[in-house]
Amino acid sequence: MKDKVRKGAAGRTHAKTNDVISVAHGKDALTIKQDDDSSFPVKIQGAGLEPFEFQVRVFWLVQDALTILLSRDEVAPRTNLSLAFAGATLDPLVGLQNVKGLKPGAILRLVEEPFTARSAKQHLSRVLELLRASGPRDALKEGRSPSILETLTQTSETSLPNGKNLKRSSSNPKPEAANNDCTPPQYLLPGSSDRPLMALLPQSSKPQVPSYLQDLSLSSWDPPPGHRKLQGDFMYITAVTTEGQKCDITSCPKGFFVNRSTPEAFDPRPSQSSPLCHCFTDLLCHISPAFKQAFTKNRHDISQVDMMPTPYQTLCWLGPPCATRTHKNTFSRLGVDDQPANQATDWNEELQAARDRPQTSLEERLQRERALLQVNSAFVRTVSQGAETVVEGFGEPVNGNPEDPAFLFGGLFMSQGAASTVFGGERGRRAAQRLELKGVQVYSDLQGLQGLHTLPTAIVDYRGVRLSAQGLAPGLEGTEQEEGTPPVSRGLLYGVNAGLQESPHRRRILELLAHAAKALSLQRHIVLAPNGHRVPLFTSVDAQGLLGADGRFYILDVFRTFPADANYCLEVNSQIISGEEVQKESCNGAEEKSVNDGWPLNYQKDFDVPKRFPHSLCRLRPELMQIFIQHKHTQFTQLVREKLDNNGGFEECATACDSRATDAIRAACKEVGSLSEIIFEMRFCPNALSPGVSFPSAESESLQIHEKLLREAAAFIVTHQIPAFVESNLQSNVTPMDGASLKEALHEKGINLRYLGHVVKTINQSKHKERLRHLMRIVMSEILMRSTRRVFNSFLQGVDMPCLATAVSHFLCCLLVPHFTATALGEETKKKSKRRGKGPGASESMPWSTLTAAELWNQVCQDAVETYSLSDTLGSGLNQLVERYRLQKISLLREFCLKTGVQLRLRDYLFDSHGKAPIGPDDIINIFPLVKHVQMPTSDASKAFRAAQNYFEKGLLDQAHEHLKDAAYLFGRVCDDLHPEACYCHSLLAKVAFLQGKTAEARSVQLRAVVISERVLGFDHPNTIHQYALLAVYVLAGRETNLAQKCLLRARLLLLTIHGEDHPYIAKLDSCLGLLLKGDQAVKYLKNALRLNTSFFGPTNLHTALSQHLMSQWLCSKGDYRGAMNHEKEALAAFTALFDEDHPQARCSKDFLCTITKQAVQVERSLRQAGPNVTEQTVECLTPTNETILEQMVLVTGIKKIAVIDRFQEFKQRHKELKAAVAKELMSKAANELLEVTNGQAKEPAQETGSGEEVLNSPSQAVEETTESQRVEETSVDTVAPANGHVVEEKTEVDGDEAEPSQRVVLDAEAKMEDRADGDSSATNGIKATEDVRCDPSDETKSDDITESPKSKGTWADVVSNMSTAGQSGSNGVKSISVNGTDQV
Repeated sequence: MKDKVRKGAAGRTHAKTNDVISVAHGKDALTIKQDDDSSFPVKIQGAGLEPFEFQVRVFWLVQDALTILLSRDEVAPRTNLSLAFAGATLDPLVGLQNVKGLKPGAILRLVEEPFTARSAKQHLSRVLELLRASGPRDALKEGRSPSILETLTQTSETSLPNGKNLKRSSSNPKPEAANNDCTPPQYLLPGSSDRPLMALLPQSSKPQVPSYLQDLSLSSWDPPPGHRKLQGDFMYITAVTTEGQKCDITSCPKGFFVNRSTPEAFDPRPSQSSPLCHCFTDLLCHISPAFKQAFTKNRHDISQVDMMPTPYQTLCWLGPPCATRTHKNTFSRLGVDDQPANQATDWNEELQAARDRPQTSLEERLQRERALLQVNSAFVRTVSQGAETVVEGFGEPVNGNPEDPAFLFGGLFMSQGAASTVFGGERGRRAAQRLELKGVQVYSDLQGLQGLHTLPTAIVDYRGVRLSAQGLAPGLEGTEQEEGTPPVSRGLLYGVNAGLQESPHRRRILELLAHAAKALSLQRHIVLAPNGHRVPLFTSVDAQGLLGADGRFYILDVFRTFPADANYCLEVNSQIISGEEVQKESCNGAEEKSVNDGWPLNYQKDFDVPKRFPHSLCRLRPELMQIFIQHKHTQFTQLVREKLDNNGGFEECATACDSRATDAIRAACKEVGSLSEIIFEMRFCPNALSPGVSFPSAESESLQIHEKLLREAAAFIVTHQIPAFVESNLQSNVTPMDGASLKEALHEKGINLRYLGHVVKTINQSKHKERLRHLMRIVMSEILMRSTRRVFNSFLQGVDMPCLATAVSHFLCCLLVPHFTATALGEETKKKSKRRGKGPGASESMPWSTLTAAELWNQVCQDAVETYSLSDTLGSGLNQLVERYRLQKISLLREFCLKTGVQLRLRDYLFDSHGKAPIGPDDIINIFPLVKHVQMPTSDASKAFRAAQNYFEKGLLDQAHEHLKDAAYLFGRVCDDLHPEACYCHSLLAKVAFLQGKTAEARSVQLRAVVISERVLGFDHPNTIHQYALLAVYVLAGRETNLAQKCLLRARLLLLTIHGEDHPYIAKLDSCLGLLLKGDQAVKYLKNALRLNTSFFGPTNLHTALSQHLMSQWLCSKGDYRGAMNHEKEALAAFTALFDEDHPQARCSKDFLCTITKQAVQVERSLRQAGPNVTEQTVECLTPTNETILEQMVLVTGIKKIAVIDRFQEFKQRHKELKAAVAKELMSKAANELLEVTNGQAKEPAQETGSGEEVLNSPSQAVEETTESQRVEETSVDTVAPANGHVVEEKTEVDGDEAEPSQRVVLDAEAKMEDRADGDSSATNGIKATEDVRCDPSDETKSDDITESPKSKGTWADVVSNMSTAGQSGSNGVKSISVNGTDQV
């Protein structure tokens, strides 16, 4: 697959690949075959265009080729065209391979087809897309996250989808000028407390998109009169050019022309000087030279990644400094965006039609996924518009229920839902809406389950109101039948109220639900309907299965799909009904033990659970269910092994003809709670521990098993998952940075956010509490902001529309400034209102204006106690909380805005001023709807990406690179790369390319990854910070030092804003900045990095040891050898503590310390010989080379890993144990053979060989078979390495095909191991990062033979600069890799 890809349909990116994609069922293996004959060039002519060459693919339909052509810069914005070949118009549904005579070099003509009224409006809509193209500053006004990368480069180097840049190719970067100063500003120096927001969004160097026209609207003479309609006039348009000329334009079947109408007189005749143009922009170019110049100049910029619209809006919490000046004409009066009320989109039919598209080939799957994404994206935009319409009061409810009003908007059904007291009132209602969306997501994600459908669903939060939005259901099959018709015939096929009748449709939906339940680990069970009938269910009791009027099966009301969380089920509400009597489970006497069965010993006393929650819809996450099942399977395996070992061992029990093995499995199944007695099978009952559900007496035993299982799963969260999450943050410097990354990390481990209070308790009980202070800071911030959001939602319900800005600013002032009083804001508002002529401010008599800071804080604390069981943890006020946990008010403000949709004016805010309100009404720019929606699949792209990750983990970089390019191509085809997973894919592709030595490609791809992260995740998202740090390394490899510094400073600025300086990732950024900067500023960053690493990881950690070495290296560059020796001694002590003295890491540190010592002695001798008149300038300094600095940055950023474990020593030990076992068996064999020879029954030598091979190839062996090609390609990502380079982990391979007899195999292997052990352990010192690696003892070189680098005078970095490998790994040599910004083990 080629690096450069072509722009495709509607922004698609196309590369040279084929449509044959083979996916193994149940596996991630994905192969895209390339066929050079599948594409060929043709020549495109016609439609007033200059001829150009176009690459077509044989599997395309004619309409596919036409769609791609219409999206090209050469053709846009032309529409309503057809393709002709050899004088004949081609059928759009015919494949190009079926067109006779079509071959490479053939000429295809674009033919202008006549317009209809509908296609003419579509053409004008396409033109408006180009005229409304957003400039760099327009994103802030529209609430979209902008891309800031271009402001750093200042050369418009942002990559296009085709891999090219606007001014110069990113594959050929030029070194920057040496005199380009990049001194860090004062607020970015270590220790600074300034957090200027103005620096977050610097002004772009790109010019603003010009105003092509002054105005474009429907003419006052529109619509055409009847006699003109009969002559073909569709509409009349008025255009006002930038020169001031006003023209009336007629739209007709042949195109557009200027008529003779004036504001005073109607004259539809064509103007004498006006041509008839099929494309509207061609006519405008003829009318206005200024339009022609601006349009021609800027039309090519609209396809950039940083300008293309994202499928879903990513909120930017900062708006433009002056919102009034940024408002501009969007030509909305043209009316092409207006949709008639009787033509509302049928969203359900659109979505189901996209889902039902064929999936037999790759091309069909890509088109299906792209169609799904486009439909869902348009659906989400309509949901956002509908929320604004409904909440702002422009919609009328369609029902008469004032407590639960329902609205219809644009084909959507929108409602708040009834606040049922059974589920917990308002909070229960919101939880039900959120869980319904989650249930729809899991049923939509089921692979291979065609035929079971869900309605398009989303939830939106706007101005404190949460609305559920769904596409209109298609109706029930047979609704026109008589009322006496059974429910099954009327379409209700499944549910407690569906009845007991049987039909083929009912059997089909039960079959679909059974498959879905198996995939979701849900158990079939029986409940009692209100009429007493026994109803088998595969889902929760609320779910309903319908047969729609469109013939499709639908499942609705899936908000209780997942099982209940027993930690928040204080009372057991399950009922066992026998006949007509209700027997509630007793909590007294002998039955108390069975009810509490499943809880660990002293569980409630130690963890204060189970307990009551504000709502009763606490459910387990699907991630937790899978993790828990895996945990139980591990327990099951261990139990079986223990029982077999106690009964004679596995081999004896497996080969014996008795029941010992079966009994062991049965006992283990019973002990772990398996549903089957003979195999491990773990499923959950979604209705267990759910209120209001009745079960028949026959389900009593099964129900107790399920309830016990749910208690064990709930306890598993508190006793295993939360401590594991906290422990994982101790060793990694890629930890959560803000609320979004904390939420993602918790959800990956199956932990709900209601457990944040337990996370706080676990951190407080940890002996490493001080090292976890950054995590505690984020958790406390998240608790505070989530409780504040709930209070804010209630606060907004009492605010009228004209007072929204004032009320929001008042709320923020009460929250962030404890000493704030409403008088200050009221007086200021009154003065502004009088200046504007509006009289006194309206806030004086409003109830919300009486809110005080103390009252608000009490409400927030009360909510935190009820939700997270925090008592006195928040303190008496915000200032105390900020001081205790070292929170930042600007970070809290950002979290509040992102959680509520509030957008603030871009300026610097001061919260310590006592005389003025820090936030005023003018600072509240807007409030945007926050939409949560179903994520559409990118199955083929995701499979290719996962396959690439697996290859990368195994060290197969070539295969990983090819699969990553395939995945990037597929992501481009589906979502134009504007997808979070596409960002991770590009980031890993850049990393692999860099490890392969393709620095130019790594730079180009990483530029795109940064832009995608800024646009899709957010300009200040933690992943964006990580992508900037990686980009700094890749641009440094191209000798762009200043750009690398800008990227690192940008990353530091973002992290300081969202969290603060006290974070482990700051140490990583500061280490890199210390390497790049010169003078005294460098040592400030290095000292801060050393301080942070020591504080978070301790003195004997690899991060700290590396910081010690970097400090030693900097002191050497200044001639301070005594200080350098002290720091290098600390580094050597850390390496010795982590490894042994013979480890290459420790040996290299020792060698460098010797080099420093010798240099110090030499300098001291020179000074003594020179006499007392010598100056400091005569001291010889050791400066690291650029290559050394790059290698060290590669290690610091985690592109290459430093292994803690010496796998060579482990392998050697395991091999010795294996050799002893083989020798013991051989001795036994030899004794048997001697006995057989004595009896005349000697065995063949081949039998001896077989016995030795059997032992060597046993599952417990450490020796693996590896082909020569694998040995060449596989290197280690996580190898034993010095602090500025990697050393290849040595391996011994035994070729099973050429194995000698067992005795010889063992002796040969032993000889090789002893030879390598006796030699220098720092083998392969001369191997470069891009060279192939062979573990050959003859290639070893000893560190004593290494001489000083000619470029420098012998720092430790230069001593070991050649001891570097590619950072790749064999299949057994991986400890961890950094993928998508996190360390994965």
